[in-house]
Amino acid sequence: MKDLTVGPEGKLIRQFAMPMVYGNMFQQLYNVVDSIVIGHYIGKEALAAVGASFPIIFLIISLIIGLSMGFTIIISQYYGARNLEKVKQAIDTTYIILFFASIFATIVGTSFSNPIFRLTGLPDEVVPQAGLYLKIYFLGSVFSFGFSGISAILRGLGDSKTPLIFLIVSTITNVLLDLLFIVVFGLGIAGAAYATVISQAGAFFTAIIYLNKRLPIMNIRFRKYIFNIALFRTSLRIGLPTGLQQMFVAAGMIALLGIVNQFGTSTIAAYSVANRIDSFASMLSMNFAAALSSFVGQNIGANKPERIKAGLKATWLITSGISLLFSLLAILFGKNMMGFFTPDQEVINIGNDYLVIVGSFYILFSSMFTVNAVMRGAGDTLIPMFITLISLWIIRIPASYLLAGQIGVTGIWWAIPIGWSIGLSLTFIYYHSGKWRTKSLIKHTKHSV
Repeated sequence: MKDLTVGPEGKLIRQFAMPMVYGNMFQQLYNVVDSIVIGHYIGKEALAAVGASFPIIFLIISLIIGLSMGFTIIISQYYGARNLEKVKQAIDTTYIILFFASIFATIVGTSFSNPIFRLTGLPDEVVPQAGLYLKIYFLGSVFSFGFSGISAILRGLGDSKTPLIFLIVSTITNVLLDLLFIVVFGLGIAGAAYATVISQAGAFFTAIIYLNKRLPIMNIRFRKYIFNIALFRTSLRIGLPTGLQQMFVAAGMIALLGIVNQFGTSTIAAYSVANRIDSFASMLSMNFAAALSSFVGQNIGANKPERIKAGLKATWLITSGISLLFSLLAILFGKNMMGFFTPDQEVINIGNDYLVIVGSFYILFSSMFTVNAVMRGAGDTLIPMFITLISLWIIRIPASYLLAGQIGVTGIWWAIPIGWSIGLSLTFIYYHSGKWRTKSLIKHTKHSV
Protein backbone atom coordinates (compact mmCIF):
# COMPACT_ATOMS: atom_id res chain seq x y z
CA MET A 1 0.00 0.00 0.00
CA LYS A 2 1.38 3.42 -0.98
CA ASP A 3 0.89 6.80 0.70
CA LEU A 4 0.26 9.35 -2.09
CA THR A 5 -0.03 12.32 0.27
CA VAL A 6 3.69 12.88 0.84
CA GLY A 7 6.43 13.45 -1.73
CA PRO A 8 6.85 14.94 -5.24
CA GLU A 9 3.47 14.80 -7.00
CA GLY A 10 4.68 13.92 -10.50
CA LYS A 11 7.06 11.23 -9.29
CA LEU A 12 4.40 9.61 -7.10
CA ILE A 13 1.87 9.53 -9.93
CA ARG A 14 4.43 8.06 -12.36
CA GLN A 15 5.46 5.39 -9.84
CA PHE A 16 1.84 4.53 -9.14
CA ALA A 17 0.75 4.54 -12.78
CA MET A 18 3.62 2.54 -14.30
CA PRO A 19 2.62 -0.87 -12.90
CA MET A 20 -0.88 -0.30 -14.32
CA VAL A 21 0.69 0.76 -17.61
CA TYR A 22 2.89 -2.36 -17.74
CA GLY A 23 -0.05 -4.57 -16.86
CA ASN A 24 -2.31 -3.07 -19.48
CA MET A 25 0.48 -3.16 -22.03
CA PHE A 26 0.58 -6.90 -21.49
CA GLN A 27 -3.21 -7.01 -21.77
CA GLN A 28 -3.17 -5.02 -24.99
CA LEU A 29 -0.36 -7.17 -26.36
CA TYR A 30 -2.56 -10.17 -25.68
CA ASN A 31 -5.41 -8.49 -27.56
CA VAL A 32 -3.02 -7.85 -30.45
CA VAL A 33 -1.79 -11.47 -30.51
CA ASP A 34 -5.39 -12.66 -30.20
CA SER A 35 -6.42 -10.59 -33.21
CA ILE A 36 -3.34 -11.61 -35.23
CA VAL A 37 -4.01 -15.30 -34.61
CA ILE A 38 -7.72 -14.93 -35.37
CA GLY A 39 -7.09 -12.83 -38.49
CA HIS A 40 -4.52 -15.21 -39.97
CA TYR A 41 -5.88 -18.61 -38.85
CA ILE A 42 -9.66 -18.12 -38.86
CA GLY A 43 -10.40 -15.16 -41.16
CA LYS A 44 -11.76 -11.64 -41.33
CA GLU A 45 -15.29 -12.79 -40.38
CA ALA A 46 -13.97 -13.99 -37.02
CA LEU A 47 -11.94 -10.79 -36.68
CA ALA A 48 -15.12 -8.80 -37.24
CA ALA A 49 -16.98 -11.01 -34.73
CA VAL A 50 -14.53 -10.25 -31.92
CA GLY A 51 -14.63 -6.55 -32.74
CA ALA A 52 -18.42 -6.55 -32.72
CA SER A 53 -18.45 -8.36 -29.37
CA PHE A 54 -16.50 -5.73 -27.45
CA PRO A 55 -19.23 -3.04 -27.30
CA ILE A 56 -21.72 -5.66 -26.05
CA ILE A 57 -19.29 -6.81 -23.35
CA PHE A 58 -18.62 -3.20 -22.41
CA LEU A 59 -22.34 -2.41 -22.21
CA ILE A 60 -23.10 -5.27 -19.82
CA ILE A 61 -20.13 -4.75 -17.49
CA SER A 62 -20.01 -0.92 -17.63
CA LEU A 63 -22.31 -0.32 -14.67
CA ILE A 64 -20.13 -2.60 -12.57
CA ILE A 65 -17.03 -0.75 -13.72
CA GLY A 66 -18.62 2.44 -12.41
CA LEU A 67 -19.44 0.89 -9.04
CA SER A 68 -15.88 -0.41 -8.75
CA MET A 69 -14.54 3.06 -9.45
CA GLY A 70 -16.88 4.41 -6.79
CA PHE A 71 -15.45 2.00 -4.22
CA THR A 72 -11.90 2.84 -5.33
CA ILE A 73 -12.58 6.50 -4.54
CA ILE A 74 -14.21 5.64 -1.19
CA ILE A 75 -11.31 3.39 -0.20
CA SER A 76 -8.67 5.93 -1.27
CA GLN A 77 -10.29 8.77 0.70
CA TYR A 78 -10.80 6.73 3.88
CA TYR A 79 -7.30 5.32 3.55
CA GLY A 80 -5.94 8.84 3.18
CA ALA A 81 -7.84 9.77 6.37
CA ARG A 82 -6.45 6.58 8.06
CA ASN A 83 -9.93 5.23 8.86
CA LEU A 84 -9.08 1.53 8.41
CA GLU A 85 -12.39 0.28 9.79
CA LYS A 86 -14.27 2.03 6.98
CA VAL A 87 -11.70 0.78 4.49
CA LYS A 88 -12.34 -2.84 5.51
CA GLN A 89 -16.12 -2.40 5.37
CA ALA A 90 -15.84 -0.87 1.91
CA ILE A 91 -13.74 -3.81 0.73
CA ASP A 92 -16.25 -6.36 2.05
CA THR A 93 -19.14 -4.51 0.43
CA THR A 94 -17.27 -4.38 -2.88
CA TYR A 95 -16.80 -8.16 -2.91
CA ILE A 96 -20.47 -8.81 -2.22
CA ILE A 97 -21.74 -6.43 -4.89
CA LEU A 98 -19.37 -7.73 -7.57
CA PHE A 99 -20.29 -11.36 -6.90
CA PHE A 100 -24.00 -10.82 -7.50
CA ALA A 101 -23.27 -8.50 -10.41
CA SER A 102 -21.23 -11.22 -12.12
CA ILE A 103 -24.20 -13.61 -11.89
CA PHE A 104 -26.42 -10.98 -13.49
CA ALA A 105 -23.88 -10.36 -16.28
CA THR A 106 -23.65 -14.08 -17.02
CA ILE A 107 -27.42 -14.42 -17.40
CA VAL A 108 -27.82 -11.34 -19.58
CA GLY A 109 -24.73 -11.95 -21.69
CA THR A 110 -25.55 -15.55 -22.51
CA SER A 111 -29.26 -14.89 -23.17
CA PHE A 112 -29.33 -11.80 -25.38
CA SER A 113 -26.13 -11.80 -27.42
CA ASN A 114 -27.51 -12.88 -30.81
CA PRO A 115 -30.61 -10.62 -30.70
CA ILE A 116 -28.38 -7.60 -29.97
CA PHE A 117 -26.07 -8.44 -32.87
CA ARG A 118 -29.00 -8.77 -35.26
CA LEU A 119 -30.44 -5.48 -33.98
CA THR A 120 -27.21 -3.67 -34.94
CA GLY A 121 -27.34 -5.08 -38.46
CA LEU A 122 -24.24 -7.26 -38.10
CA PRO A 123 -23.79 -9.26 -41.36
CA ASP A 124 -25.31 -12.74 -41.25
CA GLU A 125 -21.96 -14.45 -41.88
CA VAL A 126 -20.53 -12.82 -38.70
CA VAL A 127 -23.42 -13.27 -36.22
CA PRO A 128 -22.92 -17.00 -35.35
CA GLN A 129 -19.25 -16.57 -34.48
CA ALA A 130 -19.88 -13.36 -32.53
CA GLY A 131 -22.71 -14.98 -30.56
CA LEU A 132 -20.60 -18.03 -29.70
CA TYR A 133 -17.67 -15.89 -28.56
CA LEU A 134 -19.90 -13.77 -26.30
CA LYS A 135 -21.67 -16.70 -24.65
CA ILE A 136 -18.42 -18.42 -23.69
CA TYR A 137 -16.88 -15.13 -22.53
CA PHE A 138 -19.75 -14.33 -20.16
CA LEU A 139 -19.65 -17.79 -18.59
CA GLY A 140 -16.45 -16.57 -16.95
CA SER A 141 -17.93 -13.30 -15.61
CA VAL A 142 -17.41 -14.24 -11.97
CA PHE A 143 -13.66 -14.56 -12.57
CA SER A 144 -13.22 -11.34 -14.56
CA PHE A 145 -15.38 -9.33 -12.14
CA GLY A 146 -13.58 -10.80 -9.15
CA PHE A 147 -10.13 -9.99 -10.48
CA SER A 148 -11.19 -6.49 -11.58
CA GLY A 149 -12.63 -5.87 -8.10
CA ILE A 150 -9.43 -6.95 -6.37
CA SER A 151 -7.40 -4.68 -8.68
CA ALA A 152 -9.70 -1.70 -8.02
CA ILE A 153 -9.44 -2.17 -4.24
CA LEU A 154 -5.65 -2.42 -4.35
CA ARG A 155 -5.46 0.80 -6.39
CA GLY A 156 -7.57 2.57 -3.77
CA LEU A 157 -5.04 1.42 -1.17
CA GLY A 158 -2.17 2.76 -3.26
CA ASP A 159 -0.96 -0.64 -4.54
CA SER A 160 -0.74 -0.88 -8.31
CA LYS A 161 2.12 -3.43 -8.43
CA THR A 162 0.37 -6.54 -7.11
CA PRO A 163 -2.35 -6.54 -9.83
CA LEU A 164 0.44 -6.19 -12.41
CA ILE A 165 2.00 -9.51 -11.40
CA PHE A 166 -1.30 -11.38 -11.67
CA LEU A 167 -2.14 -9.67 -14.96
CA ILE A 168 1.19 -10.58 -16.55
CA VAL A 169 0.73 -14.24 -15.65
CA SER A 170 -2.85 -14.17 -16.92
CA THR A 171 -1.82 -12.54 -20.21
CA ILE A 172 0.98 -14.99 -20.92
CA THR A 173 -1.37 -17.88 -20.13
CA ASN A 174 -3.98 -16.39 -22.45
CA VAL A 175 -1.56 -16.10 -25.36
CA LEU A 176 -0.31 -19.67 -24.95
CA LEU A 177 -3.85 -21.05 -24.71
CA ASP A 178 -4.85 -19.01 -27.76
CA LEU A 179 -2.13 -20.63 -29.82
CA LEU A 180 -2.95 -24.08 -28.42
CA PHE A 181 -6.72 -23.91 -28.90
CA ILE A 182 -6.78 -22.13 -32.28
CA VAL A 183 -3.59 -23.16 -34.10
CA VAL A 184 -3.06 -26.67 -32.67
CA PHE A 185 -6.58 -27.89 -31.79
CA GLY A 186 -8.43 -25.87 -34.45
CA LEU A 187 -11.24 -24.78 -32.11
CA GLY A 188 -11.80 -21.52 -34.01
CA ILE A 189 -13.29 -18.51 -32.28
CA ALA A 190 -14.52 -20.69 -29.40
CA GLY A 191 -10.87 -21.43 -28.62
CA ALA A 192 -10.17 -17.70 -28.24
CA ALA A 193 -13.06 -17.35 -25.79
CA TYR A 194 -12.06 -20.44 -23.77
CA ALA A 195 -8.50 -19.13 -23.50
CA THR A 196 -9.76 -15.84 -22.06
CA VAL A 197 -12.04 -17.48 -19.48
CA ILE A 198 -9.41 -19.97 -18.28
CA SER A 199 -6.69 -17.32 -17.92
CA GLN A 200 -9.02 -14.98 -16.00
CA ALA A 201 -10.00 -17.79 -13.66
CA GLY A 202 -6.35 -18.56 -13.01
CA ALA A 203 -5.59 -14.91 -12.18
CA PHE A 204 -8.58 -14.67 -9.84
CA PHE A 205 -7.78 -17.79 -7.81
CA THR A 206 -4.09 -16.89 -7.64
CA ALA A 207 -5.01 -13.45 -6.31
CA ILE A 208 -7.28 -14.97 -3.63
CA ILE A 209 -4.53 -17.29 -2.38
CA TYR A 210 -1.94 -14.51 -2.33
CA LEU A 211 -4.13 -11.94 -0.58
CA ASN A 212 -5.34 -14.33 2.10
CA LYS A 213 -1.71 -14.99 3.04
CA ARG A 214 -0.13 -11.54 2.60
CA LEU A 215 -2.75 -8.79 3.10
CA PRO A 216 -5.18 -9.42 6.01
CA ILE A 217 -7.28 -6.32 5.33
CA MET A 218 -8.30 -7.84 1.98
CA ASN A 219 -8.88 -11.42 3.16
CA ILE A 220 -11.53 -13.16 1.10
CA ARG A 221 -13.59 -15.02 3.72
CA PHE A 222 -16.96 -15.86 2.21
CA ARG A 223 -18.73 -16.40 5.55
CA LYS A 224 -17.48 -13.30 7.37
CA TYR A 225 -18.34 -10.42 5.08
CA ILE A 226 -19.96 -7.26 6.44
CA PHE A 227 -22.30 -5.47 4.03
CA ASN A 228 -22.37 -1.75 4.85
CA ILE A 229 -25.55 -0.31 3.34
CA ALA A 230 -24.41 3.29 3.97
CA LEU A 231 -21.16 2.75 2.07
CA PHE A 232 -23.08 1.00 -0.70
CA ARG A 233 -25.34 4.05 -1.05
CA THR A 234 -22.28 6.29 -1.12
CA SER A 235 -20.72 4.09 -3.80
CA LEU A 236 -23.93 4.43 -5.82
CA ARG A 237 -23.81 8.22 -5.49
CA ILE A 238 -20.20 8.29 -6.68
CA GLY A 239 -20.06 5.24 -8.95
CA LEU A 240 -23.53 5.15 -10.51
CA PRO A 241 -22.99 8.28 -12.65
CA THR A 242 -19.70 6.79 -13.88
CA GLY A 243 -21.38 3.43 -14.48
CA LEU A 244 -24.24 5.05 -16.37
CA GLN A 245 -21.70 7.09 -18.29
CA GLN A 246 -19.91 3.90 -19.30
CA MET A 247 -23.23 2.30 -20.24
CA PHE A 248 -24.12 5.24 -22.48
CA VAL A 249 -20.64 5.08 -23.98
CA ALA A 250 -21.10 1.36 -24.64
CA ALA A 251 -24.56 1.96 -26.09
CA GLY A 252 -23.02 4.67 -28.25
CA MET A 253 -20.38 2.23 -29.44
CA ILE A 254 -23.14 -0.19 -30.42
CA ALA A 255 -24.97 2.62 -32.26
CA LEU A 256 -21.75 3.51 -34.06
CA LEU A 257 -21.18 -0.15 -34.88
CA GLY A 258 -24.63 -0.14 -36.43
CA ILE A 259 -23.46 2.63 -38.76
CA VAL A 260 -20.16 0.85 -39.46
CA ASN A 261 -22.00 -2.43 -40.17
CA GLN A 262 -23.71 -0.84 -43.17
CA PHE A 263 -20.35 -0.76 -44.95
CA GLY A 264 -19.75 -4.53 -44.81
CA THR A 265 -17.48 -7.14 -43.22
CA SER A 266 -14.19 -5.60 -44.40
CA THR A 267 -15.03 -2.29 -42.73
CA ILE A 268 -16.09 -4.03 -39.51
CA ALA A 269 -12.83 -5.99 -39.46
CA ALA A 270 -10.80 -2.84 -40.15
CA TYR A 271 -12.64 -0.98 -37.38
CA SER A 272 -11.92 -3.86 -35.00
CA VAL A 273 -8.19 -3.95 -35.78
CA ALA A 274 -7.78 -0.15 -35.73
CA ASN A 275 -9.46 -0.05 -32.33
CA ARG A 276 -6.96 -2.62 -31.09
CA ILE A 277 -4.11 -0.37 -32.24
CA ASP A 278 -5.37 2.97 -30.94
CA SER A 279 -6.33 1.35 -27.64
CA PHE A 280 -2.61 1.48 -26.78
CA ALA A 281 -2.72 5.28 -26.81
CA SER A 282 -6.01 5.53 -24.92
CA MET A 283 -5.00 2.85 -22.41
CA LEU A 284 -1.85 4.68 -21.36
CA SER A 285 -3.76 7.93 -20.83
CA MET A 286 -6.48 6.12 -18.89
CA ASN A 287 -3.90 4.46 -16.61
CA PHE A 288 -2.33 7.78 -15.69
CA ALA A 289 -5.79 9.26 -15.19
CA ALA A 290 -6.66 6.37 -12.83
CA ALA A 291 -3.45 7.04 -10.90
CA LEU A 292 -4.36 10.71 -10.69
CA SER A 293 -7.83 9.85 -9.32
CA SER A 294 -6.31 7.78 -6.51
CA PHE A 295 -3.79 10.57 -5.87
CA VAL A 296 -6.59 13.16 -5.66
CA GLY A 297 -8.71 10.91 -3.42
CA GLN A 298 -5.93 10.33 -0.89
CA ASN A 299 -4.89 13.99 -0.78
CA ILE A 300 -8.45 15.18 -0.31
CA GLY A 301 -8.86 12.63 2.48
CA ALA A 302 -5.62 13.89 4.08
CA ASN A 303 -6.74 17.55 3.70
CA LYS A 304 -3.95 18.45 1.28
CA PRO A 305 -5.86 20.02 -1.64
CA GLU A 306 -2.90 22.21 -2.63
CA ARG A 307 -1.18 19.11 -4.12
CA ILE A 308 -3.98 18.42 -6.61
CA LYS A 309 -3.15 21.16 -9.14
CA ALA A 310 0.50 20.09 -9.27
CA GLY A 311 -0.59 16.47 -9.73
CA LEU A 312 -2.89 17.44 -12.60
CA LYS A 313 -0.16 19.44 -14.37
CA ALA A 314 2.36 16.61 -14.08
CA THR A 315 -0.14 14.03 -15.35
CA TRP A 316 -1.23 16.20 -18.28
CA LEU A 317 2.37 16.68 -19.43
CA ILE A 318 2.95 12.92 -19.35
CA THR A 319 -0.26 11.94 -21.15
CA SER A 320 0.20 14.69 -23.77
CA GLY A 321 3.69 13.43 -24.59
CA ILE A 322 2.40 9.88 -24.91
CA SER A 323 -0.46 10.99 -27.15
CA LEU A 324 1.78 12.95 -29.51
CA LEU A 325 4.12 9.97 -29.85
CA PHE A 326 1.26 7.61 -30.71
CA SER A 327 -0.18 10.15 -33.15
CA LEU A 328 3.12 10.16 -35.01
CA LEU A 329 3.24 6.36 -35.11
CA ALA A 330 -0.38 6.08 -36.33
CA ILE A 331 0.16 8.59 -39.13
CA LEU A 332 3.50 7.20 -40.36
CA PHE A 333 3.07 3.46 -39.84
CA GLY A 334 -0.69 2.84 -39.96
CA LYS A 335 -0.55 0.47 -42.95
CA ASN A 336 2.36 -1.48 -41.51
CA MET A 337 0.55 -2.01 -38.22
CA MET A 338 -2.67 -3.07 -39.96
CA GLY A 339 -0.67 -5.56 -42.01
CA PHE A 340 0.36 -7.47 -38.90
CA PHE A 341 -3.28 -8.44 -38.30
CA THR A 342 -4.53 -9.40 -41.74
CA PRO A 343 -3.30 -9.94 -45.31
CA ASP A 344 -6.56 -8.49 -46.69
CA GLN A 345 -5.58 -5.27 -48.51
CA GLU A 346 -9.06 -3.76 -48.37
CA VAL A 347 -9.13 -4.14 -44.59
CA ILE A 348 -5.63 -2.63 -44.36
CA ASN A 349 -6.56 0.46 -46.39
CA ILE A 350 -9.77 1.15 -44.46
CA GLY A 351 -7.99 0.72 -41.12
CA ASN A 352 -5.15 3.02 -42.20
CA ASP A 353 -7.66 5.79 -42.98
CA TYR A 354 -9.07 5.39 -39.46
CA LEU A 355 -5.63 5.57 -37.83
CA VAL A 356 -4.51 8.65 -39.77
CA ILE A 357 -7.71 10.59 -39.03
CA VAL A 358 -8.36 9.55 -35.44
CA GLY A 359 -4.71 9.17 -34.45
CA SER A 360 -4.00 12.80 -35.28
CA PHE A 361 -6.18 13.88 -32.34
CA TYR A 362 -5.20 11.53 -29.50
CA ILE A 363 -4.16 14.53 -27.38
CA LEU A 364 -7.80 15.68 -27.19
CA PHE A 365 -8.85 12.35 -25.66
CA SER A 366 -5.95 12.20 -23.19
CA SER A 367 -6.50 15.78 -22.01
CA MET A 368 -10.20 15.20 -21.46
CA PHE A 369 -9.60 12.00 -19.49
CA THR A 370 -6.86 13.58 -17.36
CA VAL A 371 -8.95 16.55 -16.25
CA ASN A 372 -11.96 14.29 -15.63
CA ALA A 373 -9.78 12.21 -13.30
CA VAL A 374 -9.51 15.11 -10.86
CA MET A 375 -13.27 15.40 -10.54
CA ARG A 376 -13.68 11.64 -10.11
CA GLY A 377 -10.99 11.50 -7.44
CA ALA A 378 -12.86 14.22 -5.56
CA GLY A 379 -16.06 12.17 -5.73
CA ASP A 380 -17.77 14.31 -8.40
CA THR A 381 -18.87 11.96 -11.16
CA LEU A 382 -22.27 13.37 -12.19
CA ILE A 383 -21.11 16.28 -14.36
CA PRO A 384 -18.44 14.20 -16.17
CA MET A 385 -21.25 11.78 -16.99
CA PHE A 386 -23.34 14.54 -18.60
CA ILE A 387 -20.33 15.84 -20.51
CA THR A 388 -19.71 12.36 -21.93
CA LEU A 389 -23.35 12.01 -22.96
CA ILE A 390 -23.28 15.36 -24.73
CA SER A 391 -20.03 14.67 -26.61
CA LEU A 392 -21.14 11.17 -27.63
CA TRP A 393 -24.90 11.22 -28.15
CA ILE A 394 -25.48 14.84 -29.16
CA ILE A 395 -22.27 15.36 -31.13
CA ARG A 396 -20.44 12.21 -32.22
CA ILE A 397 -23.24 9.82 -33.17
CA PRO A 398 -25.31 12.36 -35.17
CA ALA A 399 -22.10 13.60 -36.82
CA SER A 400 -21.17 10.00 -37.71
CA TYR A 401 -24.54 9.42 -39.33
CA LEU A 402 -24.56 12.69 -41.25
CA LEU A 403 -20.93 12.58 -42.38
CA ALA A 404 -21.16 8.89 -43.36
CA GLY A 405 -24.02 9.82 -45.66
CA GLN A 406 -21.99 12.67 -47.17
CA ILE A 407 -18.44 11.32 -47.52
CA GLY A 408 -18.70 7.61 -46.71
CA VAL A 409 -17.05 5.61 -43.94
CA THR A 410 -14.35 8.23 -43.30
CA GLY A 411 -17.13 10.47 -42.01
CA ILE A 412 -17.52 8.09 -39.07
CA TRP A 413 -13.82 8.46 -38.31
CA TRP A 414 -13.95 12.29 -38.46
CA ALA A 415 -16.85 12.36 -36.00
CA ILE A 416 -14.61 10.86 -33.28
CA PRO A 417 -12.25 13.87 -32.83
CA ILE A 418 -15.21 16.23 -33.25
CA GLY A 419 -16.84 14.62 -30.21
CA TRP A 420 -13.57 14.68 -28.26
CA SER A 421 -13.08 18.42 -28.89
CA ILE A 422 -16.54 19.28 -27.52
CA GLY A 423 -16.04 16.99 -24.51
CA LEU A 424 -12.66 18.55 -23.71
CA SER A 425 -14.05 22.09 -23.91
CA LEU A 426 -16.92 21.33 -21.53
CA THR A 427 -14.58 19.48 -19.13
CA PHE A 428 -12.22 22.46 -18.86
CA ILE A 429 -15.11 24.83 -18.23
CA TYR A 430 -16.43 22.71 -15.36
CA TYR A 431 -12.98 22.14 -13.85
CA HIS A 432 -12.31 25.89 -13.69
CA SER A 433 -15.71 26.46 -12.05
CA GLY A 434 -14.32 24.69 -8.96
CA LYS A 435 -17.66 23.14 -7.97
CA TRP A 436 -16.16 19.64 -7.88
CA ARG A 437 -14.17 20.60 -4.76
CA THR A 438 -17.28 20.33 -2.56
CA LYS A 439 -18.00 16.64 -3.34
CA SER A 440 -15.46 15.02 -1.00
CA LEU A 441 -16.60 12.33 1.44
CA ILE A 442 -14.14 13.60 4.07
CA LYS A 443 -15.21 17.09 5.06
CA HIS A 444 -12.53 19.61 5.95
CA THR A 445 -12.61 23.33 6.47
CA LYS A 446 -9.95 23.98 3.83
CA HIS A 447 -10.95 23.54 0.17
CA SER A 448 -8.60 25.72 -1.83
CA VAL A 449 -7.02 24.14 -4.89
